[in-house]
Amino acid sequence: MAKSKVKFICQSCGYESAKWMGKCPGCGEWNTMTEEVLKQATPRRAVFAHSTQTVQKPSPITKIETTQEPRIYTNMKEFNRVLGSGIVKGSLVLIGGDPGIGKSTLLLQVSSQLADNHHDVLYISGEESVKQTKLRADRLGVKSDKLLVLSETDLSFISKAIEETQPSFVVVDSIQTVFHSEISSAPGSVSQVRESTAELMRIAKTKGIAVFIVGHVTKEGSIAGPRLLEHMVDTVLYFEGERHHTYRILRAVKNRFGSTNEMGIFEMKEVGLEEVQNPSEIFLEERSKGASGSTVVASMEGTRPVLVEIQALISPTSFGNPRRMATGIDHNRVPLLMAVLEKRVGLLLQNQDAYLKVAGGVKLDEPAIDLAVAVSIASSFKDAPPKPTDVIIGEVGLTGEVRRVSRIEQRVTEAAKLGFKRAIIPEANIGGWNAPKDIEIVGVKNVAEALYKTLGG
Repeated sequence: MAKSKVKFICQSCGYESAKWMGKCPGCGEWNTMTEEVLKQATPRRAVFAHSTQTVQKPSPITKIETTQEPRIYTNMKEFNRVLGSGIVKGSLVLIGGDPGIGKSTLLLQVSSQLADNHHDVLYISGEESVKQTKLRADRLGVKSDKLLVLSETDLSFISKAIEETQPSFVVVDSIQTVFHSEISSAPGSVSQVRESTAELMRIAKTKGIAVFIVGHVTKEGSIAGPRLLEHMVDTVLYFEGERHHTYRILRAVKNRFGSTNEMGIFEMKEVGLEEVQNPSEIFLEERSKGASGSTVVASMEGTRPVLVEIQALISPTSFGNPRRMATGIDHNRVPLLMAVLEKRVGLLLQNQDAYLKVAGGVKLDEPAIDLAVAVSIASSFKDAPPKPTDVIIGEVGLTGEVRRVSRIEQRVTEAAKLGFKRAIIPEANIGGWNAPKDIEIVGVKNVAEALYKTLGG
């Protein structure tokens, strides 16, 4: 008879301990250690005997033959872009996001489109009944006999349903509700999530079925459960956005079959999610022209250039220590760039509060936005608005120099499409590429020169 032993496992990071502890040594969280009963597997000899029967001989990598399998496309070009230009057969995709952000809506729409393209899809809901799923399907206009719906949480019954229906795609909503009957811990625990994901991965790889699983997120915004969950899957997607705003951003943070920096933008409407083909127009449509502290930067999100507005508000402080707040960019970058402006340009900013925001809810983390942030700060401090037809691109060093950025041609071309007349770029990026005819290219060497050409001094 299989022996069982008790372990205490952290529900945040998966740290295992033989005894209970109030604070997890792995992640430092309090009261996350829960008791789980682990059943010991078959004897060691039996495992080795079984493994020797199925072992494969190593082969030279030059002798291995590969076949280029075509990707499967949905009607959502933004969804295809984030996945790396389509769905790969046998892949395991994890989608995480805040409650109510639209994860189930997105996957039900994708399932409907795949079913309309004559693919068999099995949608498994562990949080809703079949009738509740049908109510959402009616609202989204889902009508296809190829889309099968099942409300189940037992992994053995889920595996049996997949075996009987033989679908091309499987959606599991969500992985935290699925449980393995041979594990005594509660659904959503580290052991259950790990074993359930491992079984779904086995199904995906052996049968060539593309499996999408929904993962809950913690209050910090990361996917709940062990970090191992993200390592096991092929692709990790995060669905971001404010519940009170209509725009949603689907971002890839891991992708074995494509770029890890792609971003897809959707708009939530009454009939479901609709993709935004040109996000630059959306982010700039409510821009106040002629306002100080407002600049536009061309940022790269994966392979796509996106124009966004950076806003800055500089005001005298009423506290002992000035406040530095930023939304959409790294808050550590704000005091760094303010120190460069104070030391290299001579702006007295040490007694000023600074508030910065990226309009539209986008998060920017590349160095090419440094110059636009610096110009926004100086513009608000001097109350001198830059030209509304300027786009500013460049990385700023600690000595005040403006450094080269990548893919400058794509950034400038996107700005020209949206009617911008002048691009302030690093001087090192001038030459070696063809600029559009209807936009003026201005190269700058340092921050002081950039401020002179954008703000007039």
